[in-house]
Amino acid sequence: MADATKIINQTDNPEEEVLITSLRAGSWSEFYGQSSVKTSLQIAIEAANKRSEAMEHVLLYGPPGLGKTSLAHIIAKEMKANIRITSGPALERSGDLASILTNLEKGDILFIDEIHRLNKVVEETLYPAMEDYALDIILGKGPSARTLRLDLPQFTIVGTTTRAGMLSAPLRDRFGVVHRLNFYSPEELERIIRGAAKKLSIAVDLTSMQELARRARGTPRIALKLLKRVRDYAQVKGKGHIDPKATNEALAMLEVDEKGLDPLDIKFLRAIIEKYSGGPVGIETIAATLSEDSGTLEDLVEPYLLQLGFLKRTSRGRIATEAAYRHIGWTYEKQDDKQQKLF
Repeated sequence: MADATKIINQTDNPEEEVLITSLRAGSWSEFYGQSSVKTSLQIAIEAANKRSEAMEHVLLYGPPGLGKTSLAHIIAKEMKANIRITSGPALERSGDLASILTNLEKGDILFIDEIHRLNKVVEETLYPAMEDYALDIILGKGPSARTLRLDLPQFTIVGTTTRAGMLSAPLRDRFGVVHRLNFYSPEELERIIRGAAKKLSIAVDLTSMQELARRARGTPRIALKLLKRVRDYAQVKGKGHIDPKATNEALAMLEVDEKGLDPLDIKFLRAIIEKYSGGPVGIETIAATLSEDSGTLEDLVEPYLLQLGFLKRTSRGRIATEAAYRHIGWTYEKQDDKQQKLF
């Protein structure tokens, strides 16, 4: 199934983006999970509203699909503010940032997705804007050059990233509210699926919801994608509603196993076990073996395998655990010298 990997691991196509946007939580009551993050943000928002000030700058980080963008929109709604949306790669020059900042009004939210990919020059332009609500513009060149400082209205930057480690320390320190989003529990995903099924006007029984939640890798975006795929299957091949039979058949067609692993995850584990005797092996070597980008593997594959206990990260490289051997049907033996032997 050539398309199975794309269902979980690749960027949303336009149709999927419309789906995810239509199902996105629009208020705190619709946003399930991440309770500590929600509580902290609600307190910060209420305090800022009471003082009639802009909220402190917010940094949200964690694996993709956990609700960072949804939280940015909810923050703007709760602050009763306009939200301007951009991304790190889109801000190529400091002039691009300046044109956005000078058009902001007091209290506005500037949402910067993938903020770790900001150009270094753009990032340095952002520092005084975040700290002093001011923009430094250099006029002229050479000895006659002079700096003009423009005052900006109070605004809030909501930055999101999947790779917080790539943020420079000066930029990270300028965010007053920093939160990491964690994977969701099956119970939380079940509530998300139930709410999405109502919006999609599709009947789903409890067993099917639990099965979808269990295989969604702790990620709401994947849960919604799987729900849509199973809905399509049920309407074409089934009885028009989602039942356990349609769910299992659809997930089997998509090659999503009982742990939620897709073909790329299985290939990743098999590469370590079959080609490199279980590791340790470097991520670049695995990426070359699979003809995949190492960043894709680090962002989309490894977090969930680490959570399941199928993978270990060491200073020498990646090591497949005994649980990973069992999952793909290989025998694991731990020798005295801690080498792994295949039978």
